[in-house]
Amino acid sequence: MENVSVDIHKVFGFVSRMTIDALQNLVKEKNTALENKTGKGSDFLGWVRLPSSISEKDLKEIKATADQLAGKVDVLVVIGIGGSYLGTRAVHEALSHSFLHLKSNRKFPIILYAGQNICEDYLNEMIEILNAVRYGIIVISKSGTTTEPAIAFRILKDHLENKVGKKEAKDLIIAITDVKKGALRNMATSEQYKTYTIPDDVGGRFSVLTPVGLLPLAAGGVNITALVEGARSMQKITGPDVPFEQNPASLYAATRYALYRSGKKIEILANYENKLHFIAEWWKQLFGESEGKEGKGIFPASVDLTTDLHSMGQYIQEGERILIETVLSVKKTMSKLVVPTEAESLDGLNFLAGKRLDEVNKMAELGTVLAHVDGGVPNIRITLPELNEFYLGQLLYFFQRACGISGYLLDVNPFDQPGVEAYKKSMFALLEKPGFEEETKKIKQRL
Repeated sequence: MENVSVDIHKVFGFVSRMTIDALQNLVKEKNTALENKTGKGSDFLGWVRLPSSISEKDLKEIKATADQLAGKVDVLVVIGIGGSYLGTRAVHEALSHSFLHLKSNRKFPIILYAGQNICEDYLNEMIEILNAVRYGIIVISKSGTTTEPAIAFRILKDHLENKVGKKEAKDLIIAITDVKKGALRNMATSEQYKTYTIPDDVGGRFSVLTPVGLLPLAAGGVNITALVEGARSMQKITGPDVPFEQNPASLYAATRYALYRSGKKIEILANYENKLHFIAEWWKQLFGESEGKEGKGIFPASVDLTTDLHSMGQYIQEGERILIETVLSVKKTMSKLVVPTEAESLDGLNFLAGKRLDEVNKMAELGTVLAHVDGGVPNIRITLPELNEFYLGQLLYFFQRACGISGYLLDVNPFDQPGVEAYKKSMFALLEKPGFEEETKKIKQRL
């Protein structure tokens, strides 16, 4: 059976195979630290063995809850930010019809997302839609006090209760939160919401294979059993006992680190499948929040190709040579659309007649990779055999494992995010939150 794979051959003009191979022992040491929970942030390594710990009973319960909720609503609003929503959105949009909202024969509720911003127009316009449909809410927050989702939940909870009544609203809200503490846990207990737990030892950006991702994905029609099976299989082939050259996570982490030490500071994740846009958004949080500390780390960026070749292509080709390009490539697509023949070929495209659009797209991918490598951009290729639940499960776990190794190679704690507290402190002071009076005075003096 094929697996998600990594090809690093197009980096050898920038760093040698010998340089990468020389990192084998160090990478194995870091991977072992992940496996044995002996490295920095070891309290948040529950994700490492998570796939193999998920039981059929767990999945069956999640599916039953998801089916029950999905049967009551036309729209499901998932409230969360960062890791509390990006994994769900990444997988769901990768597997969904691109125009799902326009399909009349939908089998599952449409998923909308709230709490990932504080934009008044966005939430107000969502409420306009929710006025006319049956909807439910899955609210995700470990503490229940993260500003964006907390505000969204307060507003939408109030709207739903006014729309259907407090008693019925209770059965349309599910909370995913801490096992015993926090504002959302207290509210869920008081209001008698159905709840699921975010494990104490799994951070938000590593939580997609917990109920955080599995419950809304199941409600949206995703085969979560296949998703977990894919992650479980990748767990096996990325462990520290798997030989370096056969271990995709080790190979990817070592290659990125070698390129980083050679002066490459930005990694662009490029895809040629529109459905993978939010995989890149999830990946950016995963690596950016894990590596970007102590003045270290590769800056994660992304492009959707071929679209962004007409906006970012010039810089990638000829800008400052600090870039790594990592391409997400899908080997086999399921749909089929062929370029037709025209008698006069007024558009000059008869040379493409009879070719599938996927063939044209893959030649654009190959041609672009060759041009970028010639232009001084090393290229890593990550291939998914198909775009389905199993291989997305593999991809998610592959990136998580590689990210943990990468953080340890940089000698940072990949599982905390102290920098995000700085903006919160200033924001709360400006909003005059109780307890921030001294900070408010200091900020007002600076304005």
